[in-house]
Amino acid sequence: MKKKQANILLVDDQEEILFSLKVLLKKHFEGIFSADSPRKILQVLGENEIDVVLLDMNYRIGFEDGKEGIHWLKEISKFSPQTVVILMTAFGKVETAVEGLKNGAFDYILKPWDNDKLLQLVSNAVDESRKRKKKSLVEPKTQEAFVGKSDAILQAYKLADKVALTDANVLILGENGTGKSFLAKYIHDHSKRKDKPFVHVDLGSLSENLFESELFGYAKGAFTDAKADTMGRFEMAQNGTIFLDEIGNLPLHLQSKLLYVIQTKTVVRLGESTPRPVNVRIITATNVNIHREVTEKHFREDLLYRINTMEIELPPLRKRKSDIVDLANFLLEKIKHKYEKFELSFDEKLLSLLENYSWKGNIREMENKIERAVILADSNLISIHEMDILDAPLIESASDEISVNDFEKIQIEKTLLKHNGNISKAAQELNLSRPALYRRMEKHNIKL
Repeated sequence: MKKKQANILLVDDQEEILFSLKVLLKKHFEGIFSADSPRKILQVLGENEIDVVLLDMNYRIGFEDGKEGIHWLKEISKFSPQTVVILMTAFGKVETAVEGLKNGAFDYILKPWDNDKLLQLVSNAVDESRKRKKKSLVEPKTQEAFVGKSDAILQAYKLADKVALTDANVLILGENGTGKSFLAKYIHDHSKRKDKPFVHVDLGSLSENLFESELFGYAKGAFTDAKADTMGRFEMAQNGTIFLDEIGNLPLHLQSKLLYVIQTKTVVRLGESTPRPVNVRIITATNVNIHREVTEKHFREDLLYRINTMEIELPPLRKRKSDIVDLANFLLEKIKHKYEKFELSFDEKLLSLLENYSWKGNIREMENKIERAVILADSNLISIHEMDILDAPLIESASDEISVNDFEKIQIEKTLLKHNGNISKAAQELNLSRPALYRRMEKHNIKL
């Protein structure tokens, strides 16, 4: 039987599992790679074009909630979007695998597995990976990213263009969802390091006990699960850029360790004493008032001086209203292709309301709401019925566009959706009796 041209990465901390998978899969697929620790995943992905990852969900004794698997699933998706992930979990832990499906996993397989089912699942995943690659080639490239035309955002990108040509460290400030990670990648892509690695580290989701091993790496035997020498994120970013997101959340005792690396341009792996030189450009970001954090002694002043050679502040959407409609149309264009609803567009009445919505979650919130609307849309027009954008200022500004009856219907639909159709809970939140809610549902032809 001819082997299928595909590269498969197996990730599990049990040697017998890796061995069994290798024996089975190498008969059917050309390239089989393995890793006994999830911290090696990005290194393998960076060095090889991996089609499918079989990813175990638990790696530490006593921790069987699958959170590590979900974390690495998200990391793979960010690092290599065309790679397909199959989760592996023990019988009785299906709920964690289902959470993985919600976070983008292709499917899951239970241990112990059925060989035929596993082979078919991996083959299907390889086909899915090829579809993703093909789709990325044929999708319309109308615009890679949205910047905008407001003075505030143009000023931010003007600074980014200037600093990209240098090796200066950059601190990006801005509320959640304003596009800090995108700006960091933009700076990297317009720098002389653009052909080298860009490594994104979310410090906000990194536990303190993993900080050093994750960023600086570790030697074999440095701790119980350290089965091989492993490089950290700084070494992965060698000659490229490391982006340290949410640096304002870093505790003081870890700030000193980061400061040492920046000052010496070296890292020392856990379990070693020899410094390893690193040549990386450092970009950081935070949503907190970092200067106030320094004043209140929550953030080291000397570290701030090291990371903010250039500060760039990204404005929230409420300060760039002239970009809101264009941004919404840009996001809709991207999302409707994802769901193959190519004819979708916004109702003109809705467009007139978007600028007055508060957008507390900024671009991230807008993208989330538009994706939800695309999924819910039954016609080719997205109206306020699909977009969950009701708040007090919007209602006041919309009196000429949408009737009171329309708002009542939308509010009832929104509340029922929130409570998964539970009439009692919806009626309580709406301050109505159950019979009154039923009458209004009948009036507006709302069905569960």
